[in-house]
Amino acid sequence: MMSLLQELWRFMRVRKKYWLMPVVLLMLLVGGLVVFTKGSAVAPFIYTLF
Repeated sequence: MMSLLQELWRFMRVRKKYWLMPVVLLMLLVGGLVVFTKGSAVAPFIYTLF
């Protein structure tokens, strides 16, 4: 997993694609939110956002 993040960071640094960082962070945040709230009471409220 770390090698994937390191490779992604190198790609963004070399190609000057720093605008990808907010997109990647947002995807990780939403993915983590869906995974962590899957079995909780908060899940119905999270799924209404999508």
